[in-house]
Amino acid sequence: MAYRTTIVSEDYVLIHLRGEGAELDLTASAMERMKNVMNDTKCVLLYSDCMLKDEDVLEKHPLIDYQKGSLRDDFDFGAVVMVRKDAYERAKEKQTQTYQYADWYDLRLRLSEEGEFFHLPEALYVVNKTDKRKSGEQQFDYVNPRNKEVQLEMEQACTDYLRRVGAIVPEYRAELPDGGDAFPVEMSVVIPVKNRVKTISDAIESVLKQVTDFDFNILVVDNYSTDGTSEVIEKYAQENKAVIHIIPERKDLGIGGCWMRAADDQRCGKWCAQLDSDDLYSGEHVLQLIHDELERQACGMLVGSYTITDFELNEMPPGLIDHKEWTEQNGMNNALRINGLGAPRIFSTTLLRKLRLPNTSYGEDYAMGLRISREWKIGRIYESLYLCRRWGGNSDAALSQEKINANNYYKDKLRTIELLARIAMNKRG
Repeated sequence: MAYRTTIVSEDYVLIHLRGEGAELDLTASAMERMKNVMNDTKCVLLYSDCMLKDEDVLEKHPLIDYQKGSLRDDFDFGAVVMVRKDAYERAKEKQTQTYQYADWYDLRLRLSEEGEFFHLPEALYVVNKTDKRKSGEQQFDYVNPRNKEVQLEMEQACTDYLRRVGAIVPEYRAELPDGGDAFPVEMSVVIPVKNRVKTISDAIESVLKQVTDFDFNILVVDNYSTDGTSEVIEKYAQENKAVIHIIPERKDLGIGGCWMRAADDQRCGKWCAQLDSDDLYSGEHVLQLIHDELERQACGMLVGSYTITDFELNEMPPGLIDHKEWTEQNGMNNALRINGLGAPRIFSTTLLRKLRLPNTSYGEDYAMGLRISREWKIGRIYESLYLCRRWGGNSDAALSQEKINANNYYKDKLRTIELLARIAMNKRG
């Protein structure tokens, strides 16, 4: 990200994050307000909410609080931040690497080592709205192949930061734990579902078509559907013993809780493979390929790749999402920077039972991926295994700014937990 600085006093620097030519209209008292709050809080960096201007329409643009785990390179500070001048100069002096794309990212990571960042939830300026895409169209920017050089720089800056603060994960991997569990089948495909009568048949059928040299079943965790989904699942369960219809005992389960209900079930297999209720596997040999790679890569979790399609399964931009920013050498560290690990996800059931997915309906898989990558290897398959439908029924089809903020804040919190855990692990040796 290009940025420019303005010296506003002997103590403070204003950093414009939109670069030259950005139309920024500060309120009359914005500068004094920012300096006063910085003086009162003793923070190193201050940023505020703003108003976005789209032609003649103004809309509020609330931001979220920065925390230790706010390591995404696209963390939204708005268009302008105020920084303590002495901290800025020290951070600039420590920037020995020349970056084309990651200069601001590297700088703000170094500033975070100087002191606290403070979010002021007041709209202190108006700035033109430049990205007018819907939320669902923005979430895959970081996996766009055209951004490869950008991603490599961001990864280097983040890895260097993790090394400086003592959160780097070493190359070793622990052996998979032997929980002493006896599994009835080799693999279970887990489908949490609520009110997907339009798509659940396609999901189940895509599993039943799988050709394997091992036994598998389908654990469909029906979270109290009311639209006819339950009846569809029950029909499959009556006709095919591989389909197991589970209705949880509790009514307060999110997706993570439904996953754990499946993993804890005595009918669950040695491995749990993910399939969302509105998606489907891309061919008949997906589970066999997954199984072969689990054995070859000796990992505690395997992540595949998927293709974005419309409801009729026609490919849509950006097409294949393969997360090639993951590498075996550094993926476990880069996981703290990126906002997702990919799909489909296959977990060791023993690890699921040991570590426990959080009972949420967002980020539960990312939480488990972070936790596993701290100690165990995560394997990868870079060919498309999965067709991910984008349609109006998707839970992330068009999110409000408040929902986007809540999701980002939660994943930052997950990263905070993992960052602190890795620092503690390294201190223990």
